Amino acid sequence: MSELFKVEAVGSEKYTLGEGPCYDPRYKRLSWVDIVGRKLLFLKDGKKESVDLPQQVGAAIPLAGSDGFALAMEDGIYLYKDGKIDLFLDLKNVFKDYWRSNDAKADAKGRLWFGASVGDDDHEAEGNLYLYNNGKLDIKVADTKISNGMAWSADKKKFFFSDSLKYAVFVYDYDEESGSISGGKVLFIVQDGVPDGLTIDSEDNLWVAFWGGSRIEKRSGETGELLKSIPIPAKQVTSCCFGDDDMKTLYITTAATGLEGEFDGCLFKMRTDVEGVTPDYCLV
Repeated sequence: MSELFKVEAVGSEKYTLGEGPCYDPRYKRLSWVDIVGRKLLFLKDGKKESVDLPQQVGAAIPLAGSDGFALAMEDGIYLYKDGKIDLFLDLKNVFKDYWRSNDAKADAKGRLWFGASVGDDDHEAEGNLYLYNNGKLDIKVADTKISNGMAWSADKKKFFFSDSLKYAVFVYDYDEESGSISGGKVLFIVQDGVPDGLTIDSEDNLWVAFWGGSRIEKRSGETGELLKSIPIPAKQVTSCCFGDDDMKTLYITTAATGLEGEFDGCLFKMRTDVEGVTPDYCLV
């Protein structure tokens, strides 16, 4: 039997809100976060480790030039280096007091893209998608509902972005030199579940996680056409990334929030037939 697309849990540990997986080939290290559990997690050489954090954390982006991370947290961007956590970018006067950072990615120029989203159930979903570059913070997409998955095409001319509670993945024209985006349009609309985190493969196709949808979808980055739907034995599928030496293993995070299924909240992996794209690293 083919091992392709055979989904298996990576251990039995469950995470309240697993998110933001990222495989760093420099260190052969998979990292991800548990937003609500306030943890930064690692998998390296088959061994899992975790770091307790002082706030909820939306994403951990590997740093250029070190094995540390930029942490997108409740009130700012923090740097985790050499076992220490220090505030880098204070967002207390940028975020509303009930916002927190959500998904984040670095682009090929080392700039940091991150979303702000509502961190509780008492307010309507709202926020913005931000870009931090060399001391300057800009809003790139205003009035988002829940900023989530981000990716860039191989030629760096397209930017993909999922706004979860608009139930759509969008595509923008992208200028790599300036970091500007324009001409945003819907790539595809979601009918079942909520589009969450996503990644892109070497053929410019998107792999999208579906919160409430128990699946990963492979979608054409050109047309949005559904190419493959892969069932995941957990309801809240949150994000995914490619990893391992050949970058053909898809790692998948899920959330156990309010659920008691056998695999809800587990980390999963599956072998695929395509290479993923290595991550970009944050220059701060």
